[in-house]
Amino acid sequence: MIAQPYHLYVERVALEKNMARFYTLAVQPTLFGGVSVVRAWGRIGTRGQEMVHLFDNESEAVTLFLDVLREKRRRGYKPKRVVDIHRI
Repeated sequence: MIAQPYHLYVERVALEKNMARFYTLAVQPTLFGGVSVVRAWGRIGTRGQEMVHLFDNESEAVTLFLDVLREKRRRGYKPKRVVDIHRI
């Protein structure tokens, strides 16, 4: 059982380099009692690629989550601002 949800969506956009990338990370439970880290990345507007890492316990999964988060922040990825749209 996961103690708290871990979800991340970050983007890196550099118009001068024609770069528009996204990266997502999520820690999720597996059907067999383990924990997985799901990573997805690619060009914004595309489906991109996905990779799943399986772990026996949550602490190992969270360690990978935080390591990848630090690496992406170091490379210039920033969280996407959430926009709340209400219909009238």
